[in-house]
Formats: sequence, C-alpha cells, structure tokens
Amino acid sequence: MSLSDTKARKENFEQKSHQEISLFEEKKIYIFLKRTLDILGALIGIVLLLPLFFIITILIKVEDRKGPVYFKQTRVGQNEKKFTMYKFRSMVSNAEELLENLLDQNETTGAMFKMKNDPRITRVGRFIRKTSIDELPQLINVLKGDMSLVGPRPPLLREVKEYSEYHKKRLLVKPGCTGLWQISGRSNVGFEEMVELDLKYIKKNNIFFDIYIIFKTIKIMFGSTDAF
Repeated sequence: MSLSDTKARKENFEQKSHQEISLFEEKKIYIFLKRTLDILGALIGIVLLLPLFFIITILIKVEDRKGPVYFKQTRVGQNEKKFTMYKFRSMVSNAEELLENLLDQNETTGAMFKMKNDPRITRVGRFIRKTSIDELPQLINVLKGDMSLVGPRPPLLREVKEYSEYHKKRLLVKPGCTGLWQISGRSNVGFEEMVELDLKYIKKNNIFFDIYIIFKTIKIMFGSTDAF
C-alpha cells in the first residue's frame, strides 16, 4: 500500500469519526430539547385543562357509576419496556372481556384492532374519542417519562407479539400522545402504513417537526370527526 493510499484512508476515517461525533451531539441536543418540551408542555396542558378534566370526570360517572373514570392499560414503550398508560374511560366496564367476540370484525389489517361502530363505546366515550379528549390523561405518562408528547402510538402486548423485527423498529423511541400517524388521518391508515409513518418520524429527529405535529394535533382536536 502506497503512502498516499494510507493518508487517504486515514483522512476518510477521521472524516467519518467527526461525522459520527457530530450526529451523536445533535441527537443528545434533540433528546434534551424533546424532554424539556415534554415536561413544559405536559405541565401547562394539565394546568390549563384541569376544568375539562373535572367536567369529563362528572360526565363519565353520571353515565356509568360502576366503572372507574380512568382506564389503565399495560402498553409497550421504548425498547419494549412495559408501562401503565392512562386514558379517560370511553367504554363499558367489561370492554376487555367483550373484545374476544369482536376480533373477527376488525376493520384494519395487521397487529391492531379498530372498529368504527364499536358497541363497547359509551355515549360520553364516543364524544371524547371523536375529539381525542380521552387521550389527555396520557400527559401524566409524559411527566413520568413513559411517553413523549410526540412519538409512535404505544402498542398493546398482544399486538407486539405479532410484530416482525422490522415492526419493532418503531419501539426504538418513546411512544407519544400524538404522532405522524395521528395527524395523517388515523381512521384511514392501516397498520403497515402506520409503521412506515412512525419510522419516517424517527428518522427526522427534529424538534421543530415535533412542534409542527403538536400544533397540527391541536388543530385536528378542534375540527376532526374521524377519530376512533
């Protein structure tokens, strides 16, 4: 090997090393900014929405006094870590027991269950789902660090069991209250397309893209009728 070849290889190696260090530093900054945005956004959201939390609590209890106000469910987060996710209860108390009889009516493909006219949904539940208000308690998950404001939808354990290694790439980051899938017409997006949207988001790695998704979500919450 000539001296010029050795020098060229060394320069190429150093260039790649600098690029890797630069990318690592950019990722560290993004993670810091994202967590800061999560904490501030969740705190502000909870304070501003406390009156709404109170109203929804009363409505849920008036319609169904037997069941709890909040629905707790085990979900799979970053690096397949399990956590308890919170939502306002939008279904009847025994919804999980009734699911087995409805699986054959699934209206989407892949490892996910969706049914537009799900008989388990209550009247209050239909409203809070349409407006995505049922998702607001997830702000607690954001403060705890289980979730982020923006990220892939947190899957169920039974869904992850059906994942391929490719699908599991969406679990490389924290799941989010909202994400690219949610603002892309989630009612009309199938599982495989959802995965592609999640991976597209992960590759972006951009705090301004997160902010864009948050504002787009707020706009949809006050004007969308297709969430289920």
